[in-house]
Amino acid sequence: MRLGFGLQRICSTITPANPLIFRSHPLPVVLIYRSSSNMASEVNRTAHAFDKTRFEALLNRRFFYAPAFEIYGGVAGLYDYGPPGSSLQANIINEWRKHFIIEEHMLELDTTIMTPSPVFETSGHVARFADWMVKDTKTGDVLRADHLVKNVLESRLAGHNEASGLAAAPPSEDKKRKKKGAKAAAVALPDEAVKEYETILAQLDNYTGPELGELCRKHDLRNPDTNNEVGEPQQFNLMFKSSIGPTGQHPGYLRPETAQGHFLNFSRLLEFNNGRVPFASAQVGRSFRNEISPRAGLLRVREFTMAEIEHFVDPDNKNHERFSEVKDVVLVLLDRHIQESGGSTTVNMSVGEAVEKGIIANETLAYFMARIYQYLIKIGINPERLRFRQHMGNEMAHYATDCWDAEIHNASGWTECVGCADRAAYDLSVHAARTGAQLVVREALKEPIVTEKEVAEWNKKVLGKTYKADAGVIQQIVDAMDELELLRLKGELAQGEAVIKSSDGKEFNLTPDVVTIERKTFKQSIREYTPNVIEPSFGLGRILYTLLEHSYWSREQDVERGVLSLPPLVAPTKVLIVPLSAREEFDPLIKEVSSKLRRAGVFSRVDDSNTSIGKRYARNDELGTPFGVTLDFASVQKGTMTLRERDTMDQRIGAIDEVIAVVTELVFGNINWAEACRRLPAYDGKQDVD
Repeated sequence: MRLGFGLQRICSTITPANPLIFRSHPLPVVLIYRSSSNMASEVNRTAHAFDKTRFEALLNRRFFYAPAFEIYGGVAGLYDYGPPGSSLQANIINEWRKHFIIEEHMLELDTTIMTPSPVFETSGHVARFADWMVKDTKTGDVLRADHLVKNVLESRLAGHNEASGLAAAPPSEDKKRKKKGAKAAAVALPDEAVKEYETILAQLDNYTGPELGELCRKHDLRNPDTNNEVGEPQQFNLMFKSSIGPTGQHPGYLRPETAQGHFLNFSRLLEFNNGRVPFASAQVGRSFRNEISPRAGLLRVREFTMAEIEHFVDPDNKNHERFSEVKDVVLVLLDRHIQESGGSTTVNMSVGEAVEKGIIANETLAYFMARIYQYLIKIGINPERLRFRQHMGNEMAHYATDCWDAEIHNASGWTECVGCADRAAYDLSVHAARTGAQLVVREALKEPIVTEKEVAEWNKKVLGKTYKADAGVIQQIVDAMDELELLRLKGELAQGEAVIKSSDGKEFNLTPDVVTIERKTFKQSIREYTPNVIEPSFGLGRILYTLLEHSYWSREQDVERGVLSLPPLVAPTKVLIVPLSAREEFDPLIKEVSSKLRRAGVFSRVDDSNTSIGKRYARNDELGTPFGVTLDFASVQKGTMTLRERDTMDQRIGAIDEVIAVVTELVFGNINWAEACRRLPAYDGKQDVD
């Protein structure tokens, strides 16, 4: 509802823990929470433009995460999570397990990180799991080729917009990041150059290495940090190589994904599931990728936590029994055809319609895309900044027949956070071929299939005596014939003799005493097939970072007062207990409230520091704590307690047990803040004490 230029106002009863966030941070959004007393608390979450430097300072100060080995100088792409970051990640994983593993009755795995080399040789990772890199011709610095193209062209377009008055000048950069050539000058570009740059960016993921090199030469794309030219793109395999055993006789790799552990255990999983398909296995675990130039915090790291699902399905039936539950879920889609034509226009479409039109390959793939969307929205990702982008032909993984990325918008642009691919039967097929293992489903048919076909019957004794060393070749030629070829051979043998040819042109004369072609009836009671795999793959670090960015804002009255509006579902701490005094008479109350919240399954912490109550709440707003309870002198005398909501700072009061009951229901999502306001009267700021 647009009430004025650039203004959107929400006037409704909504849950502060799941606030509505709009597409870009600068939009001034006013959220109004109405209570039963008709009082309203206004929260303008975008009074201040998003400031990435201030945001990252908050995350660092509150120790959500930090560079690993920092006192030794650190290593790019490696991060340690602090207490709030670890708790946030654990809560994200816990909700993932509920949403997928428990809801979908998945089989959970925990497979090894260290993997023998033959596994990845077979899967294709040794040959293909690589990115294109370029080197600075003078310094030798290494950059990822597609990122170089993207960053330089986007910088030029930003400079063009600034010079043309289409956008305000960006805020000054951190001095540490201000390097020669790092920011393009504000120069207006010809219309044809703007169009060409936009087309390149739309198709960027579809370029090969040589094509990226040609773009660098054609558009004079240089290292932004040095302004030096770069060399030709070279492939770099992203896997960390290692060895197993004291002598290094078993080469291996740290896994770049958890998927292979699912495929190698397929037979055991199938048996555990009583031989029935479809079924899904799921795993949360660490993976490793030796990124070329990790420079985007948690968005591009070398060690990370993944959550992956492998859904095994009949290749002849990729419908999903629960598809009707999600068919009306509307997603923002960017299909491959739009990108290949140089565009980036998205469409809003239900997954049901997308399957009907062939935009999404099948029901099972679409089902998981809808479930991915529901999960991301549930944990607090802004739906206005979430889209699904289809892979183009050249970027499609070697194993995939269709793939969509759930991309989340952040200060760095659109970032892939979840991939959802149809891997067909590739993985099981190649591992079966390499090892001889029967990675197949044997399905008893309800009604046997009766067929008739021509079959070659050999007189092995005569065959061997007549043709000696060529006997095996002759048998292979005939056994490889289809029905029409066998009928032709049968007719010729009926005339007395037939001639067949090998692949190298050698001819052999066959007679009826060597082979006869007979029509036989076959009864098939078992159907044997290699299942296909639908794989949703989640980068949990990227999801965590974008969730934090989407949740961050500053108080309208003080830009330095940052807030993380994390939903209670995933917030590291659910309730802050704030005693007003350090006197001993407060100790029993603190223990009582802590114990009751703990028994209710609500994670709380006590802040009994000697700073003011306002500062204690402010620093916990930075940690995303959605609710706080204050124990004051009235609590000691009359057993009352106040309840504070983070975003609005609205406060309610009631008996301790009554407040604990309300906050418990808030934390578990059974009620919203408006309902809490109906149950508890407003607190007027005065302690009711004798």
